[in-house]
Amino acid sequence: MRSSRKDNGADQKKYKGVRRRKWGKWVSEIRVPGSQERLWLGSYATAAAVAVAHDVAFNCLRRPPSLDGLNFPMMVSVRSLSENKSPRSVQRAASDAGMGIDAMMVAMGGGHCGLKAEVWEDNDYQSYVGVGGDCWNWEEQELNISVEDYLIK
Repeated sequence: MRSSRKDNGADQKKYKGVRRRKWGKWVSEIRVPGSQERLWLGSYATAAAVAVAHDVAFNCLRRPPSLDGLNFPMMVSVRSLSENKSPRSVQRAASDAGMGIDAMMVAMGGGHCGLKAEVWEDNDYQSYVGVGGDCWNWEEQELNISVEDYLIK
């Protein structure tokens, strides 16, 4: 017989491509089109971070005709639509996006704030993403966080 726990995440919003490990970490992986290979997108502290990482990877690999099916359609960079990326570079872009969301939520003491997103362009026509919610706001800036920052050399 299984016991139910209040903190099992059943009351949290479900995101596409996101699952929760028994010990509480949120993880995702995605299939590479045309192969049996799965691309590991990482583990994160929040479901929203994994959802954004999955959206970035899905958009880069599949190039859907519409972004409506994504978890956070306004969080996907417009630049990723026009670039061909290797699975490794897709993995890095997804990781950067997910860790950026996690870092912002931890820095602001949040983790359960609602995400809202805005997209704008600078003078060089490069798109940037701004994220805001009830608990915090992110001004025009790109995050420079990568999984490589955490690797032991």
